[in-house]
Amino acid sequence: MPGDHRLQEDYEKWLKARISQTNLSGKHIVVDCANGAASQIAPEVFAMLDVKVDFIHHAPNGRNINENCGALHPEIVAAEVKRRGGDLGVTFDGDADRALFADQHGNVVNGDAVMLMMARDLQSRGELRGNTVVATTMSNMGLEAAFKRSGITMLRAPVGDKYVLEEMRKTGAVLGGEQSGHIIFSQIATTGDGLLTGLIVLDVVARSGKPISELVSDLKVFPQVIKNVRVREKQPLQQIPTVQSCIAIAEQDLRDSGRVVVRYSGTEALARVMIEAESKEKMERHANAIAQAIQAAIGA
Repeated sequence: MPGDHRLQEDYEKWLKARISQTNLSGKHIVVDCANGAASQIAPEVFAMLDVKVDFIHHAPNGRNINENCGALHPEIVAAEVKRRGGDLGVTFDGDADRALFADQHGNVVNGDAVMLMMARDLQSRGELRGNTVVATTMSNMGLEAAFKRSGITMLRAPVGDKYVLEEMRKTGAVLGGEQSGHIIFSQIATTGDGLLTGLIVLDVVARSGKPISELVSDLKVFPQVIKNVRVREKQPLQQIPTVQSCIAIAEQDLRDSGRVVVRYSGTEALARVMIEAESKEKMERHANAIAQAIQAAIGA
């Protein structure tokens, strides 16, 4: 429809205006559209850039959205970048509100790494307000350590981009996001936009003259495990003594060398046990103990 076409053109112009006129010529990018919302517009947007692009999974049929592709399976685009000799991979989820990336070696670059790269770029230009970034409880301790080395404070909000935005508004932070690839630039938009994120990442890479792997090379990720336990009810966890005891033992044992997050899923009847630790053995042991305690008390 004519009106829809005008809206798409306006959106494309808006996206293009978000990035500076940097030289991307010679770059080879692989873009995974997840057979979703980005399938039509991504080719139009990337055509505005002087860059070689290979598109994959950009033929939606109404049933194949996110099917073994896209940001739910970032290892797919990572493998394609390495196979095709590309410089960078971009992968969107079905509704294109988030984006993940891959470097030239075929490694996945998640939302934590993107926030690190973005924050340092903003900081170098004096635009990282308060030298503060809002992440979530799921962001890795390695990100917090990398930020600290750059004099950047990382705040944690509950999981969910609406909570990230709420904390950003409260603190005045201009950058926030989730490990899953929802990135919010509060001076530009109030929600995640995968295409916007993709273009800004390309802009940062082009202006830096460095591959994305080098820009995030000092991000040392702590081993992390997540165990999901299906529950019959979402009884407050603090009211279950056996669970609280296991959590307390884990926190005492890990102290400054790990992190324990136990919460209910917001959309499913699941309890999620997430543990990060320098010691993989401790991580697995405590995660299993907490998950078993939950299962014994309220497991479905």
